[in-house]
Amino acid sequence: MNRILCSCLQALLAACFLLSSGSAPAADPLSATLDAIKQRKAIVIGYLKDAYPMSFIGQDGTPSGYSLELCRAIAADVGKAVGLDPIKIQYVPVTLEGRFDAVASGAVDIECGTSTVTLARMSKVDFTHMTFIDGGSLLVKRGSAIAGIPALVDETVAVIPGTTTEKSLRAALEKSYVKAKVVAVKTHEEGMAALEAGKVTAYASDRVLLIGLLAKAKNPETFAIAPEQFSYEPYGFAVRRNDSAFRLIANTALARLYRSGDVIAIFDRWFGKLGKPSPALVGMYLMHATPE
Repeated sequence: MNRILCSCLQALLAACFLLSSGSAPAADPLSATLDAIKQRKAIVIGYLKDAYPMSFIGQDGTPSGYSLELCRAIAADVGKAVGLDPIKIQYVPVTLEGRFDAVASGAVDIECGTSTVTLARMSKVDFTHMTFIDGGSLLVKRGSAIAGIPALVDETVAVIPGTTTEKSLRAALEKSYVKAKVVAVKTHEEGMAALEAGKVTAYASDRVLLIGLLAKAKNPETFAIAPEQFSYEPYGFAVRRNDSAFRLIANTALARLYRSGDVIAIFDRWFGKLGKPSPALVGMYLMHATPE
């Protein structure tokens, strides 16, 4: 009986060992994004060509802007993580329609533009810590009676389709029981041109982008931004889904900029003429200044 019991115990222990060995968590595989970067010896940054002052092509032909500066800080940390210091950066222009597909497919490693973080978009990509806070508003001709959504009754407003601004604009019109004609445009410049030509009464976009349009306009004094803000737009950088190792490096770089206060100097470079960061933006920096 003792021999049988011992044999049974030995078999049970052996089975437990096999089960525990088989179920032990395997070491995390190398991040798909970091592996791709290491193989090509460069990080690929996706950017928007016409989203001044967030992401645009500078006068020297180099991608520039607030978002690009933050992403270059991320790239430096990524380079150290994969043994490429300094790391080579490849810039690839993306469109509003195709930016998330570019990230999901691996065509770019990170999208550094003006992407609003939404739950729906998280079904295709992940996002870093928040990088900016903005809201939708209306660009109108100076002297216009349009101060916000309620004044758009029977008016025409242009917007880029597929953006969170379009969705928020239509929701705001419906909520206010305002009937207005919504016209689709392909770019911010096209929207402003339609407004200038009198084809539309207003152009809807994120407030910071409308400010950027005014900064580049030949006659900025002929336009004004309506005081109403009809949406909440938290920006973040899109990265590949379920790649926590790469996202952690990106978040670490952003958190360090926020903790040190270096992000304020970056803000001043691109928005200094507009004044100090808003209390909401300062609060965002503090909330995402994650300690090491």
